[in-house]
Amino acid sequence: MQIAMIVAGVFFCAGAVAALYRVIRGPSLLDRVIASDVFVVTIMCVLATEMAFSSHTETLPVLLVLGAFAFVGSVSFARFMAKQDQT
Repeated sequence: MQIAMIVAGVFFCAGAVAALYRVIRGPSLLDRVIASDVFVVTIMCVLATEMAFSSHTETLPVLLVLGAFAFVGSVSFARFMAKQDQT
């Protein structure tokens, strides 16, 4: 079980670093927004994995708030970009 936690941690860290790199270096605003969504989803996956390994549900409200935040952010950015394309 310990090895699985280490492997999952390495993969999650690699994903988070790649997403943060794209947030910093992204050539366009769309790249940065998608990378920030990927970063939030990575954090959600880390919390869910920790919940599964520890057999508790105490961080479930945090997951729900992060999911709602990511959804509202993505939808609002899509609406913003749609209005930008029309003008």
